[in-house]
Amino acid sequence: MVYRTIDELSALIRTNLHKVPHDINLVVGVPRSGMLPAMMIALYLNKKVTDLDSFIAGRIFESGERSQYIKNDEVKKVLIVDDSISEGGAIKKAKQKIQEANLPYEYTFLVPIISSRGKELVDIYMEIVDDDRVFEWNLFHHGILKYACLDIDGVLNEDPAYETDDDGPNYIHFLRNAKPLFIPTAPVDTLISCRLEKYRQYTEEWLQKYNIRYKNLVMLDLPSKAERVKWNKHGEYKAQYYKEHNDLYLFIESSKEQAQIIADYTRKPVICLETNSIVQPINRVSVFKKIRRVIRNRCPQMYNFIKRYR
Repeated sequence: MVYRTIDELSALIRTNLHKVPHDINLVVGVPRSGMLPAMMIALYLNKKVTDLDSFIAGRIFESGERSQYIKNDEVKKVLIVDDSISEGGAIKKAKQKIQEANLPYEYTFLVPIISSRGKELVDIYMEIVDDDRVFEWNLFHHGILKYACLDIDGVLNEDPAYETDDDGPNYIHFLRNAKPLFIPTAPVDTLISCRLEKYRQYTEEWLQKYNIRYKNLVMLDLPSKAERVKWNKHGEYKAQYYKEHNDLYLFIESSKEQAQIIADYTRKPVICLETNSIVQPINRVSVFKKIRRVIRNRCPQMYNFIKRYR
């Protein structure tokens, strides 16, 4: 699975800016995701920008202070931008709208990230990705969530403060009033948390409050916070559930440490929000070889001793 962040999208566009015709008069984004690369390109080139429906209706976004440097030439060349192509449904609809509008402009179609099948649908592309892919900018609104596990604290809502997590009235107040972070608008298969089972009612009420749709809610069946702290197997607990369910192939976790444990144990994709990256399982054989190489280079006597008596 491939995960692309907004930073990576910006870098991709910046390093491929030479592919973009600099004589365009207007950049048009295909809503909604296409507006992100469209805005980036328009800002880099200091061009006018709008969305597809506004363009067809004859509306162009207002510019700020830098509008004084934008040439007010008549629009002749238009760049149509979307973020990605898999099967090409969105770009085909955009082309159909443009054709039906019958506007007298010269069009160039640009999509930064495409599949091999999508190459012939655009004039300009920047990266080919044929693997399953998810993007930072639509992660929580993607159909893949119906095959995913999501952590709760640090993902759906803020983590509780240390003084709040008292396993008592302060914690209950937190559960009822936790500030949301990322609210998925697509259905989720499983929400899994190390919250204690005795707090299920408050958790369900909060999820209902924010209209979060899910199939399973998995919580930790221990009597108290003290028992949970003593137990201290948060990552292993989540990993076990993820590994046992073959129909799930994405885990979204807040903690870097737990994300690594889950990835190592399951060998399945894990996206960590703390690092904003997809976590790869550690290749322990490779790590051992690197350690051995360092010892050999820096401490040859120790290396020869280990080699002799291993």
